[in-house]
Amino acid sequence: INISKMKNLRWTPLVTLALLDAANDRDPVVQEQVRKSILTLGNQQPDKVLSMCQDYLLKHPKLVVGHRVVVLQTIELVVKNRIDDISYPKIKSVIQLASDEMTKSKEVVPEWQQAASNILVAVGNKYINDIMEEILGKFQPGVLPHFFVIQTLANLSDSNVYGMVPFLSAIMGTMLPMLGMTKQDNMKWVFSSALCRFSESILEYLANLDKAPDPTVRKDTFSSEIYSAYDILFNSWIQSRESKLRLTVAEALGSMSHLMAHDKLEEQLPKLLPTILGLYKKNSEHYIISKSLYQVLEASVNMGSRVLETQIDGLLVALHQQICSPMDFNNPPTVKNHNEVLRCFTILANTFTDRLMVFVLQRLENSNERNRMGSLAVLRHLINSSTSIMETKRLLILASIRQPLADHSNKVKKRVVQVISAMAHHGYLELEGGDLLVRFIIQHCALPDTYHRPPDPEEVTNEALRSMCDNTLHLFTTTVGRLTDVLWPMLLCYLTPNQYANATTPLCKSLILLANKKQTAQEPNFIIDFNAQGSFLYRCIGVILQQCYNKELVRKQLQEMLIGTRHNDAIERTGVAMGIGLCASSHLDGTLEKLEEFGKSDAFRKASGIFGLLKDKNDVDVEKMKSTLILCYGYVALHAPEDKLLTRIDSDILHNISKNFNTKVKQSDQFHNDMQTYLAFVSIIYLQDFIKAEPTDVMRTPVRYLVLTTCANLMYPTILNLSCISSAVLMNLSLSFFLSVRRAAIDCVYRLMYIQLCYEGFSLDYKDDSVEGLLDVREKLSNPDHSVLYKTCSELTKIISKRLPQQQLSTLLFMLYDGLVDSQSNCSRASSVILNTLLKNRGAGLQDLVPEMLEVLHSRLQVIGEEQVKVAIGQSILILATQHLQTVVNTLVAYPLPYDSWSCEMWIALGADSTLALQIMEMMIEKLNVMVPFVDKKESMLRPGLTKVTTSQPLAMTCALREMMLNGQSAEAVAHLFPKLFSALLVRLGSSVGVQLPKDLNNICVSLCCVLRVAVEALRILLGRAQLDAVVKPLDQDGAWDKMKDPQQHTTGVTLLSRAMAKHAGPRLPAIVESLCPSLCNIYECQRITVTAFFSELLNHHVVTELMILDMLMNNMMERITDTCGTVRMLAVRGLGNIAVGSPEKVNKYAKELLAAMSSGMEEKDDPGKLITLEAMSGMSKILLYLDQKNVHLLVENDEIRCASIMLLGNLSKFGSGEPVFKDQIHNVLVSLLLHLSDPNPQVVKACKYAMRICAPVIGSEQISAMFQKHLLEEKGLHYGEFINDLTKYLIQDFPGMLNFYHITVIQFFKSNWAEIRASAAMFIGKIVFFFL
Repeated sequence: INISKMKNLRWTPLVTLALLDAANDRDPVVQEQVRKSILTLGNQQPDKVLSMCQDYLLKHPKLVVGHRVVVLQTIELVVKNRIDDISYPKIKSVIQLASDEMTKSKEVVPEWQQAASNILVAVGNKYINDIMEEILGKFQPGVLPHFFVIQTLANLSDSNVYGMVPFLSAIMGTMLPMLGMTKQDNMKWVFSSALCRFSESILEYLANLDKAPDPTVRKDTFSSEIYSAYDILFNSWIQSRESKLRLTVAEALGSMSHLMAHDKLEEQLPKLLPTILGLYKKNSEHYIISKSLYQVLEASVNMGSRVLETQIDGLLVALHQQICSPMDFNNPPTVKNHNEVLRCFTILANTFTDRLMVFVLQRLENSNERNRMGSLAVLRHLINSSTSIMETKRLLILASIRQPLADHSNKVKKRVVQVISAMAHHGYLELEGGDLLVRFIIQHCALPDTYHRPPDPEEVTNEALRSMCDNTLHLFTTTVGRLTDVLWPMLLCYLTPNQYANATTPLCKSLILLANKKQTAQEPNFIIDFNAQGSFLYRCIGVILQQCYNKELVRKQLQEMLIGTRHNDAIERTGVAMGIGLCASSHLDGTLEKLEEFGKSDAFRKASGIFGLLKDKNDVDVEKMKSTLILCYGYVALHAPEDKLLTRIDSDILHNISKNFNTKVKQSDQFHNDMQTYLAFVSIIYLQDFIKAEPTDVMRTPVRYLVLTTCANLMYPTILNLSCISSAVLMNLSLSFFLSVRRAAIDCVYRLMYIQLCYEGFSLDYKDDSVEGLLDVREKLSNPDHSVLYKTCSELTKIISKRLPQQQLSTLLFMLYDGLVDSQSNCSRASSVILNTLLKNRGAGLQDLVPEMLEVLHSRLQVIGEEQVKVAIGQSILILATQHLQTVVNTLVAYPLPYDSWSCEMWIALGADSTLALQIMEMMIEKLNVMVPFVDKKESMLRPGLTKVTTSQPLAMTCALREMMLNGQSAEAVAHLFPKLFSALLVRLGSSVGVQLPKDLNNICVSLCCVLRVAVEALRILLGRAQLDAVVKPLDQDGAWDKMKDPQQHTTGVTLLSRAMAKHAGPRLPAIVESLCPSLCNIYECQRITVTAFFSELLNHHVVTELMILDMLMNNMMERITDTCGTVRMLAVRGLGNIAVGSPEKVNKYAKELLAAMSSGMEEKDDPGKLITLEAMSGMSKILLYLDQKNVHLLVENDEIRCASIMLLGNLSKFGSGEPVFKDQIHNVLVSLLLHLSDPNPQVVKACKYAMRICAPVIGSEQISAMFQKHLLEEKGLHYGEFINDLTKYLIQDFPGMLNFYHITVIQFFKSNWAEIRASAAMFIGKIVFFFL
């Protein structure tokens, strides 16, 4: 029957009834069709169909569950579809039916009762008041409701937030007492689930108050009820053995945390966070835990929690373990968990950016593959999700990502590609170092195939990685618009190298897309001039030919160069000439022969006659070729060996030049330029020889003056290399003692400038203001004062720098570098002035030359004796660093270790500018915090074990910091960064213990570059530069520096340092402690030892309480109690014990934690030398002196603590028998020991007997001592009543003044958790009262 087309509605009852009978058919397909048919009828006549469904259920009370469920599901569907058309009376009857069906059976029958509950939820979307009236009738105070009553309330809060929230305060008020009555896990589960849903609904309501019916609702309306529920869930239910319940409770706690009062949440965080993290180990399903953790973290961050900082290290470790877990896309919960963990990292990044970045970047260098992959996943997520926060970390990330670029694992490389893709979208690839990331992608576009398929199904094959990189490059080209100018024309450079041959296809595809984009937009840089590259290649060929001994091959290559040149291209023509000139330096005869042969070849014969019209060659072409030939002769003259040139200059060079210069055709301007360039080369060669031949100790000679005048006249008809003439003029002659020479120098520059302007296209009568200014400069040169002359020289350089072409700038600079070592001090000083002026004005465009310039300055420092010039070189380095900071630092850091004195001078120079020093130091601190300090290497195949070998960069940076701080001008930077510098160097000190130099350094100069010595010296210099002489003095006196360098006494030295800082530099400690905290969770044991030793001693001084850092230190020490390193645990126990010395008034605040730590230390099993045990015993003895009476109970509340502490008390009595203070302590705990003779734990009873027997002599009563020795034997029973009866008599007799104290103490035990103790307390006080009366 086609139900949808039934026109005669009289048949509806009959059809509906038949369908209801068939609803429980065995075939699921039939069941589904029946349900659809009834729904169709219900949509047509909802009231009638609902009535029939109700009647059917009422008439068939014994229907099987499956049948009832189908009918109830049908009712739900009709209600959902036609709720607006159903009459109100029918709604009321449906509510009643569903409610009865849901609660008819007291047992939980999920399928049946859930179907009924769903009807109530569907109706509640419109008739919430009617639903609540019915539900709340079955939700009465003091009576546990039906499971599905709570479930329905939970689902209603999900589906109708605005309708349910107004009821929730009353619902939770009724629910709270029920929580304590609940014993069954399934009821605990449903209550927890409901509280979770209620909290989420409240949060949604509050987030959308503009849509809410009651906008006055506030979060604190629910805070009290939420906290009461939290107390039960957290302190009881979350400890359940049932995994499903634990997870649901955790989920609820996460949602509830947003509604808790801020002070309550702050109070609970130190317990709540470790508990949630602990669930990871107890449950295989982690998604809910991570979700809950995120909610707690979000609530904590939103309220500005201070406690969260003390938990950050444990959080990062746990979250990193989770992110490193494998993610199975076929298992959705693992994917969800991965995403939730990433959200946790995001929320932490908002508040703890620096600590998070250090943590993540450090683990990029971890040896475990999964750790590296996890760190990369976090890094990628943070780049994408926290753009503004990561903005300041971009350079650090770019520096740190270089390590994974060299990873051998394809799995890691896949993650690296994903990170690079994220970086591309956020502007990282446009920064310095971004080109390395592009190269990485292209390298892996060229990967070869994987020949052996890996057995691991998770392994990433070369094919898969290559495909991924192909797609990434394509995405860069098509979707990341900002990369267009980065990739164009960079990608062209990868087309020719052989190693990128396999990447040709993706490269070409991307280049086509980029070119089309550029062309369409008509961007000017679409056209790329490759001539300069061609010129460079010709020069490369010339260099290669210099080294070639095969004369025939040289001739052949020269022929190809001359024939293949495009002579009408001036740049290419110059390149060929330079290449041939370079070749001539080794093959002068062969080169001249080839040039003469080329000049006589047919190529120089012009076409004639009618047939000549058909040829391409004309007079202009021939003149261009002649121009090339003349230029070649010029460069041959420049590069030819001096001893051979003079014999060939007339016969071979000038003779052939004259033949080509003598032509009937009007020569082009370029021909004349090339001819004059040749003549200039020849002239300059001779003129330079004349200058060099003059005595260096005399400035004024006739020859020098004539040479300079010749240069000036020569430049009128000739366009010369501006940099060559400028350097000659400025370096050799500008500071002559004689005015005539100085004036000639200025005239030379003046004429040269106007020639340059003509060359640039200005008319001959054009006057340039800056060039005309040279005339004023010339007049100033008449002043004999050197300071004025140097200033004038600087002005002159500014003018030259404005007009000097960029391609000639480097030539001039390197000529000036030569001038720094001129034997005439005036010239060397002038060179330094000119050099620095030039760098200030034009240095910004010289980034590629920075390493080479620094190397030249380094070499010049080695031979310069003039102190003023050395200072000027320091200024040069500062100028370069101001313009190219990263490049300068990277270059100097890479210099060989140990740094020679000149490298040290360069670093010291960088400390002269406080702003620059601040930037460099910050950069180095960041890198020191993330770099691997050492690697484990096998020293010998014959010797077992590994040797720690320092890595070069951290050692180099420590040396650099040491040198920079030697400069007094760095004091301001040091003061600003002192906490970070101190922390970084202290951690570096820890990293250097037991670490050796690499073999290539071991034999050079161990004393200069001992790893530990460098760190110690840097730390000492830092304290001195920070004007902390009061700290340095006791350290010097106590030999602390030598102790720090001795691996056996290292912690002693650090303790002395900490003591001195606490006494003399207290105000600086809070920032230092904050900076050091992250290192306590470091993977390097040696760093944890050093920092723990430092913190441990700080707790010995009251200043930490005054500075309000006691809590931070105590929390860190308590975390270190479980450290994997025994030395760290020992130092942590020492530190906790030290609180009794430094801040005794705080002992009772931390009593529980202190006693637990000492107890744990005394029971330490992994303690070969018993050092931890001794520290624990020492700490306990100090703590006991300050425990008040209420905290003495802590000694006896925990079985293990009670046993260990009581045994310790007995052992300590051996050492304190003569001390009155110890006697008082024994009487303070005597009542506790006596009452615990009836402890339910037999081991505690034995411990009490032992302690009391050992302490008996200290008590001060022979009778009591005799009783203890006789009756308190561990293995013998004790009649407690008789023992107390006799003992009480002696107590009253021997210590009448203590009776009131005993009385007060016993009363406190009436609240003991153990009935046996309460009974013994009652008996004891009864005996006291009885005998006293």
